[in-house]
Amino acid sequence: MQDIASFHRWVYPVNRAKRYLVLPDGCQDVLCIRHADGLVQIMSTGFDVRPRLVDLLPGTTITGYRLRPGAGVSAPAMQAIAADHDRIGEILDGQCEAWTHLDEAILALSFPGATVGAACRSIGISIRTMQRVFLGRRLPPPDYWRLLGRARRATGLLSSGEPLAEIASICGFSDQAHMTRELVRWFGHSPAQLRRQADVLERLRQPGLGNWAGEQISTR
Repeated sequence: MQDIASFHRWVYPVNRAKRYLVLPDGCQDVLCIRHADGLVQIMSTGFDVRPRLVDLLPGTTITGYRLRPGAGVSAPAMQAIAADHDRIGEILDGQCEAWTHLDEAILALSFPGATVGAACRSIGISIRTMQRVFLGRRLPPPDYWRLLGRARRATGLLSSGEPLAEIASICGFSDQAHMTRELVRWFGHSPAQLRRQADVLERLRQPGLGNWAGEQISTR
């Protein structure tokens, strides 16, 4: 697992004023926002628990560095980035740790049909220890990763043409109605609605919880 990418870089130019739908992906992003007047703003995002809309200003270019699921960036690293934003990638390379048991736990929790107990057994720790580790890292609790991972994996199958009831079964939902409730909760759209919105499905295929990959992306 040591060759797993620590972050993915993406660029989003804003050509006109718009409201952009941000969807939960289990990742934090470090953002470098270049405004039309030349001002550069550095910020980091949190772990979203529901879809949210953000207002984007025309002439803005956002360069994001999406950290792998569960990873964070320290306050000193953010200060270093703010002082020299041209070195964001280099600073994050030095900041991001090697693959750890925490990454193994998050990966195990995102598998279809996962339970917290099974994920703990797969990496050889107790449920209480897992809960303490997540709390100590100021991360959402284990069930966040399990439920969001299941929902994101389901969206990855929506373009396959499989019946919705079959996708629900594959991903560990009790039935199709259960899957619908969870996708509306996390992404604001039912499975049928998502199938009609290729742009939203494409966003859900971006690297994140349940589909983290090694390739870099340049646009979204």
